This record gives sequence, C-alpha cells and structure tokens, in this order.
Amino acid sequence: MNTFKVGLLLAGMTGLFLAVGYLVGGPGGMLIAFGVAIAMNAWAYWNSDKAVLRMYGAQPVDQNTAPDFHALVARLAQRAGLPMPAVYIIDSEQPNAFATGRDPEHAAVAASRGLLSMLNEREVAAVMAHELTHVKNRDTLVMTVTATIAGAIGMLANFAMFAGGHRDENRGGIGIIGSIMVMILAPLAATLVQLAISRSREYGADEGGAAISDDPMALASALEKIEHYAHQVPNYDAQANPATAHLFIINPLAGTGTDNLFATHPSTANRIARLRELAAGPGPSRDAVSYQATPRRAARIPDSAPPRPKGPWD
Repeated sequence: MNTFKVGLLLAGMTGLFLAVGYLVGGPGGMLIAFGVAIAMNAWAYWNSDKAVLRMYGAQPVDQNTAPDFHALVARLAQRAGLPMPAVYIIDSEQPNAFATGRDPEHAAVAASRGLLSMLNEREVAAVMAHELTHVKNRDTLVMTVTATIAGAIGMLANFAMFAGGHRDENRGGIGIIGSIMVMILAPLAATLVQLAISRSREYGADEGGAAISDDPMALASALEKIEHYAHQVPNYDAQANPATAHLFIINPLAGTGTDNLFATHPSTANRIARLRELAAGPGPSRDAVSYQATPRRAARIPDSAPPRPKGPWD
C-alpha cells in the first residue's frame, strides 16, 4: 500500500470521526470532535513511544549491558541508512519484537528475552531488520495515529445512542435506530481501515527487512518460529493492551493465523511464501547474511530483569 493510499485511508478515518461527532452533537459536536482529533494525534505523536515501552516494561540496553544485540542493531541501522535507534529488551518469554517512535530520529526497537533465546543470530538479525524497515517507512507513526483515531471513534460512538435519541426528540436527529447503527458501524469501519493499513505495512516491512539483512529465508524461519511459540507462550502485557498488538512482528495474542477480515497481521503462511519468492529471485546469494556475524553469546540483560533460559546465542 503506497503513501497516497495510506493518506486517503487516514483522511477517511478522520472524516469518519468528524461525521460521528456531527451525528452525536451536530455542528458543535463535529467541531469538538475535530479538536479532540488534533489533541489525541498530537499526544500520540509526542508520547506514544514512551507509553508503549512502559506498557511492556521494556528495559533500555546499550553496548555495556547487551553488547552483541546492541552491535547487531547498530550494524543493521547503518546498512539501512538510519540513525541508531534506542534499543530495548522486554521481559517476556514469548518471542516477539516491535518498533515505535514518531520518526527515525526518535525511534526505538524492542525484542523480547524469548526472541533472543529461541532464535539464532541470522533470524534475530532478520527480525530487527524488519523492525528497522518500519522505522524507515515511518510505519510506527502511521499505525499509532490510526490506532488513536480508531479508539476515539469507538469511544465517541458509544455516546451516539444517548445523544442520538435526545436529538430525535428535540431536533429531529438520527433517532434510536440511527444511533444504534452509528454505534455499531462506525467502530467497525474504523477497525477495518486500521487493520488494512497495519496488514499492508507488514508485507512492506518483510520485504524491506529481507533487503536490509539480505537473508529472506532467515526472516521466513523466524516468522515460523515466532508464530509457533506465540500461540503457546502467553504475553500477558499484550492481553492487557490488545490495541498495541498490531505493533509486533507477529500478533502476540492467541488466535488463528489466517488472513481473515479482523486479523491484525497478514497470514504468516502468506508472508513466508512471499519471502521464499524473494529468496528464489535473481540477485546475490541469500544463503548467508552479508553483515559481520556476531559472536554466539547471549544479549546480556540488565541485572534488574529475571534470568532467562539459555538459548542458541549462549
């Protein structure tokens, strides 16, 4: 999905938000909704990265606390032509990762302890290259804004039942039936747009991650492993904050892996199939990454975090 289409979808979500505001409160409600939309997006722009990192108890690491993992991200960022992002480790046994931040200069990437334990070097590198592609494409900002607007539409639609009935009695408004339809259809439409944007950005990040790491099959292998373990190892922080599920490389919530209407991510099987096509295409050998390999040592986690089980980096 190109930038123009994403812009149209974002404009459509904003228009939907204003329309619900009008149906709930008339012209005054639309103006209030417009002001709320600006305020919420401004907050999301400046603070969403900090909020998400706090939700997951992410701990910052550097070349002293996690030298191998930090060095790997630094090499990938250099190869991608990006500033060095802040690097975090999440204290979760579920293998997963996400990126956040309003732009490449204020970006952060985070990986779970489970990911560093269960994946090998090439797979970890491919996953982080995927996340850096989200940063490079500014997907983190786009997906945060869509989540913010979608949530606001849902909250506003909850008022439609009460406000709509009142307007019907006094000013010939949309009425009870119209209010019920707004309450149901507005959040549904917003959610579908949000998911369409999120799912399309995952395909783009897979392709960009494969290009940065020059190892599409490592990313395919990582996705397969993460998908397998994500449905066996719960992520309690994600369950408490389901609106952030679309930020992860694989949906951290329990569910199916099909490309259904309400999936936050594309089918993992479809993503792997696309990566295999990339690996089979013309170009340099895809059997090994072209960056300098890191020693097989675990990314050391700050002492405040519980010890993790040994993995392939140990």
